[in-house]
Amino acid sequence: MADNDWKKRLGVVYSTDPGYKYEEETEEEAVTPEPSAQRLTVTIDRRNRGGKQVTLVSGFIGREEDLAELGRKLKVRCGVGGSAKNGEITVQGDFRDKVTALLNEMGYKAKRGN
Repeated sequence: MADNDWKKRLGVVYSTDPGYKYEEETEEEAVTPEPSAQRLTVTIDRRNRGGKQVTLVSGFIGREEDLAELGRKLKVRCGVGGSAKNGEITVQGDFRDKVTALLNEMGYKAKRGN
């Protein structure tokens, strides 16, 4: 009965062939390259934030869990809040120099943008 779970197939066009078996596409888990292979850019962003500044780290390639862990480390070391999603880390406040130094210390190739 588990092979016939209709909720997984919503929005799929069905075949009238009685021997047809629906196969789901599985998404491969992204592999996070080592830190020295990552090229990160640290910039400041003020748009759509009510005049507040955030430090934006972009260019991360890999799993969301690794991104969240890196974001957590940066937020703890800076002593502020922020978030990590969609391949970007936001740290509240203007910490471009400090975040760039921390990333270089961790082995990432980070450069300071604007």
